[in-house]
Amino acid sequence: MTAATPKTIPDYLEQLRAALRGADPALVQDALYDAEEYLRSEMAANPGMAEADLIASVATSYGAPEEVADIYRDTEVQVTRALRTPPAPPRESAAGRFFGVATDTRAWAALFYMLLSLATGIVYFTAVVTGFSLSASLALMIIGVPVVILFIGLVRVLSLVEGRIVEVLLGERMPRRPLYQGRGQPWLERIGAMFTDPRTWSTMLYQLLMLPLGIVYFTVTVTGMVLSVGLVVGGIAALLGSFGLPVGTDWDGMSFGAPWQAGLVMMLGTLLFFAMLHLARLVGRGHGALAKNLLVKSAQH
Repeated sequence: MTAATPKTIPDYLEQLRAALRGADPALVQDALYDAEEYLRSEMAANPGMAEADLIASVATSYGAPEEVADIYRDTEVQVTRALRTPPAPPRESAAGRFFGVATDTRAWAALFYMLLSLATGIVYFTAVVTGFSLSASLALMIIGVPVVILFIGLVRVLSLVEGRIVEVLLGERMPRRPLYQGRGQPWLERIGAMFTDPRTWSTMLYQLLMLPLGIVYFTVTVTGMVLSVGLVVGGIAALLGSFGLPVGTDWDGMSFGAPWQAGLVMMLGTLLFFAMLHLARLVGRGHGALAKNLLVKSAQH
C-alpha cells in the first residue's frame, strides 16, 4: 500500500526511515541527514511557500521517500562492491590459508588500527572525562548549558571521526554524515533529546573503553611484532654464526651453534608474525562490530 503524501519535513523523514527499514543503520543515518539538509535548504530558499506545497514539489525533484530509499540502497550496493577487497584465490591447504593472510589488506589495516588505537583512545578518554567533569561542575550555573551542549557536540564529532577511521581501516560501514538531529524541534526539546538518546551514552562508553582497549591492542601488537622480528633476526644471526662467520648470539647464556637450532628460532619467529596478522584480522572484525553497536544510531530509534 502506497504511503500518504507527506505534508511536513518530519513526515517525509519518517516515511524515508520506514522505507529504509532493514537497511544498514549507518546508511539510514546518512540518508536522513541528507534529506533533512536538502528539505530545510529548500524551505530557506522559498520562505513564502507552504511546507506541504514544498514537500509536494520536492517529491518531483529530490524524489518521494520510497524512491530516495531505493536510490540509496542501489548506490550502497555499488559502492560496497567497488570498495570490497578482491577475494583471495581459494587455498585448500591449511598452510595456504595460514600464510595467505599476508595478502589480506584488511589484516594489515587492522594491525595499523591496533597501533593507532592507543593515541585515539587517549584523545577520546581525555575529552569525555574532562568534558563530563566540567559539565557536571557547571550544571547549576547558566554557563553550564552551553558547556554541556559543546561537550555533547564534541563527543558526536569525535564519534564521526572514529567512524571514518573504523570504516577505512576495519571495513565496517559507518556513518558518513552527522547524526540526524530533528532540527525543526525547539532548542529545549533538542537538548533534552541529546540526554534521552541512548546513543549519546553508548558513544561516551565507547570512547571511555577505547583507552583500555587501545593499551591492550598497542601492547599486544608491539610485543608480538617485536618478538617475531627479533626471533627471525636472531635466528639469521645464529645461522651465520653456525657457519663460522663472526656473528654470535647468546641469549641469557643460551647459545645457538647448530644450524637446526637457528632454523627453529627463525621458524618460530615467522609463525608468530603470521599469527599476529591473523589476530589483527580477528580483532578488526570484533572491534568493527563493537563500534557499529555503540556508535551508530539504530534505524528503529
